[in-house]
Amino acid sequence: MNATLLPVPHGDGTVVVPPPVDAPGYWAGAPSVLVVDDVVYLSYRLRQPEGVGRGYANVVARSTDGVAFETLAVVEKDAFGAESLERPALALSDEGRWRLYVSCATPGTKHWWVDVLEADTPQGLALAPRRTVLPGDDLHAVKDPVVRRDAHGWHLWASVHPLDDPDATDRMTTEYATSPDGLDWTWRGTALAPRQGLWDARGVRISAVVPVGDELVATYDGRATAAENWEERTGIARAAGDGRFDAVGDAPAAESPHAGRGLRYLAVADVAGVRRLYWEATRADGAHELRTEVLLEAGLPDAA
Repeated sequence: MNATLLPVPHGDGTVVVPPPVDAPGYWAGAPSVLVVDDVVYLSYRLRQPEGVGRGYANVVARSTDGVAFETLAVVEKDAFGAESLERPALALSDEGRWRLYVSCATPGTKHWWVDVLEADTPQGLALAPRRTVLPGDDLHAVKDPVVRRDAHGWHLWASVHPLDDPDATDRMTTEYATSPDGLDWTWRGTALAPRQGLWDARGVRISAVVPVGDELVATYDGRATAAENWEERTGIARAAGDGRFDAVGDAPAAESPHAGRGLRYLAVADVAGVRRLYWEATRADGAHELRTEVLLEAGLPDAA
């Protein structure tokens, strides 16, 4: 394949949200974005180290330039009875109401589920009632949804972790679901699976689904081993129909230059004729921060 510009960072970017503390285990990241009337709405997760609190809050913020954000709402893990929160996802309902899909860890287990909050305004999400939309089950943890709405209805790609082996719950695939309303979901099968012997052999997690030319492209997080948990790198996958994607290339498309090399949870905002990327990156001190970069062009690799 001939390399062309892809929806992945090509530089260091600009810091949007620093970690809560400049130390390993403290993270600001796991972003999702929604553009409304040329305003970028960003949701992200704040985390402390294990034993200190893990993912303790999801934040919803707004920006007119895509870099400087004003906080609109904060939801904390105690409101969900969760041990930790992970990546949220912003969406607008068919009626124009704001939704925040929140990934929640069941205390004392490796299980995750997803709740949704709904309000008339993004500020109202802070006190909105919650509803479980992806409960998971005894053998599957479900989290980190990517939500997309189009003329055919609602689409969702979620990270699913098998719980059959208590020593290998970090394994993950991305599963695809559809819905008529964004609330009641029907699972349609595996959208992206790990590839044996490659950099993404242990797990894959779709982080964004965006149009590039006439095709849909997914960015995804991948890791080769359990030791790379929390330090995934970013890959590219091309649409294969029915919500499925095929990974492109035998190496990550983007990674951090620092130890751990984590560059993950990439999100894409198309605003005012510009494609802007957001991602969580590992720093030299081991903390994670949320960064952004403008992608002037976007394309797909062409078959050689």
